[in-house]
Amino acid sequence: MSNEEPECCTIENTKVIDSRQGSDSSIRRRRECLTCSKRFTTYERVEDYELLVLKKNGTIQEFNKTKIIDGMLMACQKRNISIDQIENVVRLIEKELTESSRREITSSEIGDLVIKYLYEIDKVAYIRFASVYRSFNDLEEFSTELNSLIKKI
Repeated sequence: MSNEEPECCTIENTKVIDSRQGSDSSIRRRRECLTCSKRFTTYERVEDYELLVLKKNGTIQEFNKTKIIDGMLMACQKRNISIDQIENVVRLIEKELTESSRREITSSEIGDLVIKYLYEIDKVAYIRFASVYRSFNDLEEFSTELNSLIKKI
């Protein structure tokens, strides 16, 4: 008979003894093998991936929430909208995009989300952003959008 300890069986045959939140958004789990009773620690981390933005001209860039904030700040200039409100909208947009489980998103999807949230916050900021985002070619297109907004109110 050998005095050697049997090798631990596969990791699939374990139970979790303790789970704790790690310092870097990981989960630390203390496990025990159900066959040989050996204990060990595993770490689980959320797999982060960068959102990529497909621009209208066909180029691809990393998602940059600063660009959204800058665009919204311009549209909200001299309006009673706090930076906290703008940052909250950007968080909501980023959350919505990451929850879509798609790695690539189009710049128009981002613009549509900004317009949706600005419409709820401030109609003037909405029109300002829409006029730049939708690139109205003339006063008639702008007027049509404005009239559409007035009918909704």
